[in-house]
Amino acid sequence: MSSPFHIIIPARYASTRLPGKPLLDIKGKPLLQHVFETATNTDASSITIATDDARIAKCAESFGAAVAMTASTHGSGTDRVAEAAQQLAMAADAIIVNLQGDEYGLPATLVNQVAAGLATHPDKQLSTLCAAITHLADYNDPNIVKVIFDKTGTAIYFSRAPIPMNRSGGLPEVAYRHIGIYAYRAAYLQQFTQLPPCKIEQAEALEQLRVLYNGGKIQVDIAVDKTGIGIDSEADLTLARMGK
Repeated sequence: MSSPFHIIIPARYASTRLPGKPLLDIKGKPLLQHVFETATNTDASSITIATDDARIAKCAESFGAAVAMTASTHGSGTDRVAEAAQQLAMAADAIIVNLQGDEYGLPATLVNQVAAGLATHPDKQLSTLCAAITHLADYNDPNIVKVIFDKTGTAIYFSRAPIPMNRSGGLPEVAYRHIGIYAYRAAYLQQFTQLPPCKIEQAEALEQLRVLYNGGKIQVDIAVDKTGIGIDSEADLTLARMGK
């Protein structure tokens, strides 16, 4: 039996490239409902949608989701998840999965996997997932975050640059892209959001580097299933709408 965990789905209306993104229709349902339905197929003990927008809250409640209304001043989804966890008075050792509200088609198996990754590694502060990069264009794409990790699965670094660099040219065999789903323990989540952003985090625009900079450890596991589509652009939205 898997260790208990909770899912919090951060969702905001004011997306720069796709305003109202959680409410955009994909195959007859809002994007947010697709993500919620993924969550309902996991082993999670509870599922909460965290938002600051009444339109998103109304939509979430229409398909039966629990909602936590959070501040409009949060700089990231992590901050929003942390506030929701406080409102829910979660125990310090509770495992919380941050399932982004724009992750369309992510299999429930991966949500269970990231939660198990943290539950089975009590020495880690976070867990996350990755997948092998199979195309050179993806390896060189700064919009695709790369991760390198040691033999125990502990993250060494995340970057938008092509890492590890293959000095001979071409795609290295050990290139992995990061899948943006995380599990945290509630106590560390609160600690993390109180840490100031660090310079490497700001340079890469990657929040998880704050964990490494401050001495935290992140468990990285290779995804056991296909990944979904992060809806960040009109092209992503079109792909999702056209997909099977």
